[in-house]
Amino acid sequence: MPEKILTGDRPTGKLHLGHYVGSLQNRVALQHTHDQYIMIADVQALTDHFDRPGTITENILEVAKDYLSVGIDPNQTTILIQSNLPEIAELTIYYLNLVSLGRLGRNPTVKTEIQQKEYKDSVSVGFFCYPINQAADITIFQAEWVPVGVDQLPMIEQTNEIVRRFNRLYQVDFLKECKAMLSHTSRLIGIDGKAKASKTLNNAIFLSDTPAAVKQKVFQMYTDPNHIKVSDPGCVEGNVVFSYLDAFHLDKAEVESLKAHYRRGGLGDVTIKNILNHTLQLLLEPIRTQRAALSDKMVQEILQAGTQKAGLLAQKNMQTIREIMGIAKRWF
Repeated sequence: MPEKILTGDRPTGKLHLGHYVGSLQNRVALQHTHDQYIMIADVQALTDHFDRPGTITENILEVAKDYLSVGIDPNQTTILIQSNLPEIAELTIYYLNLVSLGRLGRNPTVKTEIQQKEYKDSVSVGFFCYPINQAADITIFQAEWVPVGVDQLPMIEQTNEIVRRFNRLYQVDFLKECKAMLSHTSRLIGIDGKAKASKTLNNAIFLSDTPAAVKQKVFQMYTDPNHIKVSDPGCVEGNVVFSYLDAFHLDKAEVESLKAHYRRGGLGDVTIKNILNHTLQLLLEPIRTQRAALSDKMVQEILQAGTQKAGLLAQKNMQTIREIMGIAKRWF
């Protein structure tokens, strides 16, 4: 049997080119070699969007359409909605008893995100404990691989600590430790050049953007403020247009030639932006076409089928966990 992979996204907005190069391309490839589960993590999204639940609900279908439009095949990949599997919530509650408050507070990923969001003492218990919920996500399916960036490695270790403690406590070897499948793709910078491309910062080109929106965003991109005249030498480093050409232009030799020309002068910003716009339109055109062919009803049926399939596995594993813990008896 192929090894199982669990991955997913929080439905806080539509997916963008950063997701495409960072994870979606890889998922399309992995579905041919692994038993892949992709979770739309709406419960986890509520940990910092609890005041905007409508945003989460509205984006579930949009994220699913993004998956399908880039080539994720529901016949090869199980796409599921987290909130529709109550077993995950149940397992999270049990796992809460296996992790100390101090250990959660030492999780580097959580500490960094609390600082970034400036929560300080106002951090909610739900957000503080989301690594435990992630551990339940992974282990309810007995996933062996979890694709992550380096910054998420502490979350994998937290999961494996829970697995080891559970197995040791109940003297079993049922839960599986998972392994990180590291992404070596650099994070795509935002079109503003100030931070990574982000749904929240609205500095990204979305997979569902119209041709006109893509062109407008390309021509808003930061280049080199000192490259005033076409004849002036330009700086490639930190130039957002060249970052995107590196990521998406198929002819790497041509990109290197453009960089050399830009550095010595004689290549204008309008020219390189037109080249990038053409490159991105070619990439996104088939994705737009595929997305346009998807009806809401069709996507809902795919999500229902995937969630039901995942639910059967979650129910089976949850029942085994209850039996191991000695709480499987139903009193009424």
